[in-house]
Amino acid sequence: MKGNVEFAGKQTKPFEILQTMKPKTTEPRAQEELFRSRLEQIIDGRHPLCQLAQRIEWEKFSQEFGVLYVEEMGRPGLPIRLMVGLHYLKHLYGESDESVVEKYLENPYWQYFCGNEYFEHALPCNPTSLVKWRQRVKWEGIEKLFQESLEVAQRSGHLKKQEMQRVNIDTTVQEKAISYPTDARLYQKARQLLVKQAGREQIPLRQSYQRLGKLALVKQGRYAHAQQMRRARRESRKLRTWLGRVIRDIERKCDRPTARMERLLELSQRLYAQKREDQGKLYSLHAPEVECIAKGKAHKRYEFGCKVSVVTTSKQSWVVGIEALHQNPYDGSTLKGALEQVERVTAVKPQEVFVDRGYRGIQHHPQGVSVYVSGRRGLRGVLRKRLRRRAAIEPMIGHLKQDHGMGLNHLRGKEGDRINALLSGCGMNLRKLLRAFFWRIFGIDFFVQTTRPFCFPRPEFFRLRF
Repeated sequence: MKGNVEFAGKQTKPFEILQTMKPKTTEPRAQEELFRSRLEQIIDGRHPLCQLAQRIEWEKFSQEFGVLYVEEMGRPGLPIRLMVGLHYLKHLYGESDESVVEKYLENPYWQYFCGNEYFEHALPCNPTSLVKWRQRVKWEGIEKLFQESLEVAQRSGHLKKQEMQRVNIDTTVQEKAISYPTDARLYQKARQLLVKQAGREQIPLRQSYQRLGKLALVKQGRYAHAQQMRRARRESRKLRTWLGRVIRDIERKCDRPTARMERLLELSQRLYAQKREDQGKLYSLHAPEVECIAKGKAHKRYEFGCKVSVVTTSKQSWVVGIEALHQNPYDGSTLKGALEQVERVTAVKPQEVFVDRGYRGIQHHPQGVSVYVSGRRGLRGVLRKRLRRRAAIEPMIGHLKQDHGMGLNHLRGKEGDRINALLSGCGMNLRKLLRAFFWRIFGIDFFVQTTRPFCFPRPEFFRLRF
């Protein structure tokens, strides 16, 4: 089976398709084992994770992602439910690829959520399998996971279509996992990578500046810390000069560079030529897509990553749209794309949108949608209260960053930025569902309880146990 596979309107390269066979479907065993107990007999079925696992339509993912595998060729793939469940758990609890696999081993509720019949005493997979699976399904497949989190909320009766017609929209910055970029540090890193690659390709360099470069970087940092900026700039100029010498030395001695060397030379030349006032500067060698974004924060003047548009419902703050955006667009120009994603995921077109002053400009407002900007005067009654409710999206962005993995993105490339943002939205919606299922044990509607902060349950509710 050669050739590409159609998925979500695009063609995917067959880099992984020829290596992995379609996962085998696991049917429940009719006959129980003699010395092992099923997980249903060990755990409590009222646990929120059990309730959530029973409401998710897992077969939908097998149908969506089954086209990415081949029949009877290559190594058998891991169960799709396992991979989807691990990604849900990872961003639900804010874990990493390594920690979610380790905690899966010791938690029977996590194993039940991922589709196990019996408790397992071995790791479900290598953490790198999660990386390869994300590369296989791409951001279009991750959007299916995000869509299912909203459909579960609708099937459970916690999210109504009428509520999705009134939304709040705001943008934030998803920072990349890079060190703070300084000119001296970037010059030193680029020169080190070029020298290392030249050694692999057996290119003899006239001088590598390994010892001198390390000493100059240390001096530059100490001078900058002591506010001796003239001396610090002198050390930075030395590092830049040595980088240029190594670049020219490699270009003279390597007529046909490999793809890796050509990429490093391109980035190093871009770094060597850029000035302070330039646009689209390079801030990281391993993540060249990183942008410098200033949101006017007093405690953090510059953030390095990409902009993310977040859409939440006005009443209960469900995340109905989240998308990573590059090239640092104006907030108002992102409004149309954010509403299109909401309509694509939920099949509901919002009618009222509440935004802050960063979305000013009527030329950016889509037709057929009422857009209300903060600070607008002349509003009375319900509209005034709903516009004040726009501020509810700010703590939701804080939870997305602190609790669900959007604060620091470790995934590679622009594709990784979009995947991490979507998975963070999944984690946020699943967390709201778990809280709703937990309060249902006590006979309380969680969303009614949150809208009436002074109506606390009776003390006897809290004496119940699972």
